Parts: sequence; structure tokens; C-alpha cells
Amino acid sequence: MPADLILGTAGHVDHGKTSLIRALTGIDTDRLPEEKRRGITIDLGFAHLSLGDYRLGIVDVPGHERFIRNMLAGATGMDLAMLIVAADEGVKEQTREHLDILQLLDLRGGVIVVTKADLAASDWTELVEAEIRELVRGTVLADAAIVRTSTVSGLGLDRLRDELTRAAGQAVHELTGEPDAPFRLAIDRSFSIAGHGTVVTGSVASGRARIGDNLVIEPGGMEVRVRGLEHHDSAVDEVRRGQRAAINLAGIHHDAVRRGQELATPGHLLLGRLLTAQISLLNDAPQLRSRTRLRVHLGTAEVLATAALLDRSSIKPGESAPVQLYLAQPVVAVWNQPLVIRSESPMRTIGGGRVLEPNAARLRRPDECTLKRIAALRSGEAVERAAASLYLAGWRGWQPADLPRLAGAGVDDAITRTLAGRGELLEIRVSPTRSVRVHRQTLERAGYQIVEFLEKLHDRQPLKTAFPKSAVYAGFAWLGEPSVIDAVLAQLQAGGQIREQPGGVAVAGRGPKLSRGEQSLLADLLSWFRASGVNSLGLAQCQDRAAKNRAAVAQLLTLATEAGDLVQVAQDYWLHADVERQARQKVAAGFAQGGFTVSQLRELLGTTRKYAVPLCEYWDRMGFTVRSGDIRKVQAT
Repeated sequence: MPADLILGTAGHVDHGKTSLIRALTGIDTDRLPEEKRRGITIDLGFAHLSLGDYRLGIVDVPGHERFIRNMLAGATGMDLAMLIVAADEGVKEQTREHLDILQLLDLRGGVIVVTKADLAASDWTELVEAEIRELVRGTVLADAAIVRTSTVSGLGLDRLRDELTRAAGQAVHELTGEPDAPFRLAIDRSFSIAGHGTVVTGSVASGRARIGDNLVIEPGGMEVRVRGLEHHDSAVDEVRRGQRAAINLAGIHHDAVRRGQELATPGHLLLGRLLTAQISLLNDAPQLRSRTRLRVHLGTAEVLATAALLDRSSIKPGESAPVQLYLAQPVVAVWNQPLVIRSESPMRTIGGGRVLEPNAARLRRPDECTLKRIAALRSGEAVERAAASLYLAGWRGWQPADLPRLAGAGVDDAITRTLAGRGELLEIRVSPTRSVRVHRQTLERAGYQIVEFLEKLHDRQPLKTAFPKSAVYAGFAWLGEPSVIDAVLAQLQAGGQIREQPGGVAVAGRGPKLSRGEQSLLADLLSWFRASGVNSLGLAQCQDRAAKNRAAVAQLLTLATEAGDLVQVAQDYWLHADVERQARQKVAAGFAQGGFTVSQLRELLGTTRKYAVPLCEYWDRMGFTVRSGDIRKVQAT
């Protein structure tokens, strides 16, 4: 089966791009009445060319500077390019800009075509070819063949076909693509055919689509069904990566579809307004600083954006650096997708690059670890890219099914197993049917934040021994379910960074810090409770007795209770631990042969009903006694 590739034209206006395609294929790509009238290409045109083992879908782009956005819409799907220069005019302004764009899009190669050779003397044409060779030095077309042609005489057309065949063979060898990858096509045209309905066209960027498939158009989330397919004007059952496709869609009106949208497998693409990308500036571009407004060309879409540099204050001409692009409108993108940036005004191409992280989170001041993970997204190893995408996803929800979009990797269980085996991928079970997958360092970072949070609580409330988990849940609600926070707390406790106790959680090694006055008052409180016996003091009585530090009494009572020096029997009723223990021993000995009532307990302990009732209820809760009606019995120990 022939291999399919996308070939695009590039070059200055009126240098013969459309005439050359017509001579090669017999197809006139100028389809608009205005194009016919003016004799220039305004919008994208399409043709096809069979070259033995290869089939080329040809995208003819406009050369006029006013239509550069149309050129970019077609260029982003190219595998190969024909850079076209007229022999009678030589290299012009748009020749240079189109070459810059081809270089920024990192095409696999192509052929340089000198057209209108019949209009220039041979020695002049040689000078033009030398100028071209100097122009393409250091670019993707540095080693490309230069072919002289004339569409009038047919000069060079056979050789051009041979060189295109050779370039296609080299490109196919370098191109990689998963046949089972999610389907994706950037829409460049939408129209309606009587009796058939909506048709969209574009270059298939990945995967394949078949008649009957359910797809989605983004942005918009519009669900559609494939009613029919055409490739090179022939009806087919399937279209795949590298092919030009016309897709008849059911379930949508063509007016609802526009250039810049994408047709894809449901769930593959997610809308976002923030991209992390690696950007390179052209050598003659102005310096790029943070907060610069740009025009970003991505797929067939053009959107305004603001740049935020991540590892430096500016990018100088010829330099490359990671940036985040804040988009004025939501777009869809995938890892390694090429993009071109142009200045907002005046509009000129200044650079381009690759998407590293679609649907990114804002990075205000990324640390060294985060910058290393961003750099790892450029790795040639799928596992390393997957690990980086897992780290950068944070707590936003990372799924193996997202790997094609996030890391350019297949949905392969081996990658997930490798990450888990390396200790990088952790799964936190949040329900019987759902787990949250996070990077180990993400969990550790949340742990550091929780420890800092608890440290501040210790500083604000120095008499507390621990803090309720509910305070942690409230402070870290952004982590999601309490089970996720529990997993972080469990790791911290296992690492000895915190301690959990009945009263809550605390930082290991942190405890109450008492002033001399508080230490003295605590000793007095314990003495008072020991002396008062079962008929002990309440909070207000303790505060009345305290000459100083009245406000600390409640916390000191809690501290003594947590330390085991006091026992809180009920609200506003504490006993010294020794007193409570002695009372239990006395009751166990006094009623060993039978049960007792509240009145009998009052007589035995010399107390009143005010204290006897809550003490009985406390012992019931503790399991020391068992109540049956008005009688309680001491449990055997």
C-alpha cells in the first residue's frame, strides 16, 4: 500500500506555485472566483500526486503577505515542502518568511524548485540558485535538491517528480505514528453538498477514521458521526495519518464549523487557555520579554496570546526557551504540536516551537525541579515524557489514556508499570472504583505544605499538643477527597514527620511551650484536682482561683488531659487521673458481689448526684461498668 504524505508549497506571490501544481497534477488549485480574476492564490488549494510507492496530498498556500495566516493554516499539516522561487525575480521577502515558517515547523525535508526558467538567462538562473543555496544554509532544506522548471516547456518536471519521490522516501523513514492513535484532523474548510450535508476537509494528523465513527469537534464539544469519506476525490472506507481527507458529517450544520476547529476521537482533546511550549526566535526577530502580546498559529487556528517566560527575563534573537502562552481563546493541542508566533503589530513572523504541555497549570515561579520536568518533555524516551507529564499534572488528574495527548506515547500499560516500579507513580484509592494517580514528588510536596501548615498552628497555639484533622481537611480542600489528604498524612507519619493521636495530628517533636507562669499554674491545677477528689472543680472555678493567666486555664486543662494527668469525665467535669483510678478501685472492691445504683455510688464515694451520674456514664462508655436499668455491674477485667 502506498505511503501517504502531505506536501505543501511555499514561496513569494506570483512565483508560479499554482501553475507548477497544475503542470504536475493536472489540477487547478485556484477555486475562488477572485483567485481566477486576480491570478493569485488567496486561500488554500488542494491537489494530489501519485509517485509509485508514495501518494502526496498537496496543499497550495498563498504567497502574498496579506494572506500569511492562510499560508500558516496549510503549513502546519505538512510533511514535505516545495520552496518555489521564480528564476526571473529570485529570492523575495515572502520567500524568506515562508522558509522561516518551514524551519519553525520542523518539516522532514523537501525540494527547492526554480520556476519560470524559460524567462531568465541561464547565467542569471545560476546566480538565483546560488542565492537560494545561501538562503537555505542551516535550515531543513539545506541539502534539498534544486530543480529548474518551466510549466510552458515542461522543463524539469520529470526530474522534480524523481526528487519528490526521493524526499518522500526519506520523510517516511523518519516519520513515526501509531496507527491506533486517537484520530485528529485540523479543519481547514467546511461546506455543504446538496443531498449529503456538511463536509469538512483537512490533513489527518494522527490515527484513522472510518465510516460510522463517532467523533467530536473542538472547540465546541459538538458530537458528530462520519457519514462518508473521500481521499483524493475518491470514496473510501477509511482515512489515516498523512492523508488529505474530506469527511461528510451527520449531526451538524456546516455554518457551525469553522477553520481552526479540530475533528477528533471523543475525549482525546481538551480545551485549554494555557500552553507550555518551547519557543525559538528567528535570528532577526526582536527580543521577547514576558507579557509580550503575540499571535499564535496552532493547527489551523490563530489566537492572540500573552507570553510568560519561565527561566529568564527575555529571549534574545536566535535563542530558545520554555514559555507559557496565555491564550485569549480556548484551543486544543497535543504534545509536540508545532506552532508559529507572530508579533501582534506590525504582523511579522518572529519565531515558533513545539507544545510541551497542553492544558497546563500556571507556573508563577517554577523551581529547578519543575524546569527539569519541563525539559524532560523534550526527551526522546516516551517513559521520561510520561513521568514529566505525571509530575506537571499535579493533583489535576492524570490518566494513562491521556498519554497520546500529554506525551506523544501510546496507551501502553508497560509505561504505567514502569513508572510505578520506579516509585514515581502512586495510586491513591479514593473509592472502591476510583483511584487518583500522582507523582511521588507531588505527594511529597503536599506533605511539606501540610507540615508547614501544622508548624504555623503550633506557633499560633503553643499550648496545643495536636490539632484536629478537620483543620487540615479545610486547609487543603484543594487536594480533593479526605482520603487523598489521609494518604499524605499516612506518608508523613511513616516518615516520622508528624504524629497522629486521638486529639488529631501534630508535627513530630513539637509540643506545648509553657512560660514559667503557665508551668506554675499547671502545677496548681493538678494540685487542686488531686485535693478536690471526686467533687472536683469546673472551668470557671479554676479560672477564679488563678491569680494570673486566666485565659490559659482552658488550654492547660486540655493539655493535662491529653498528657493523661487529668481525665475528662464530662463537659466541665475533670478528675485527677489518680483520683479516678482510686475511685474505680474502690467501686470494684465495694460492689464485687453485685451491682449498684447511683445512690449507692454516692454513699460509697461521699459525693452528690451532680458528680455520681456523669461518672457512671463515663465508666459505661469506658466499659468499666455495664448498665441494666438502674443497676450497674463492674465488668470483669
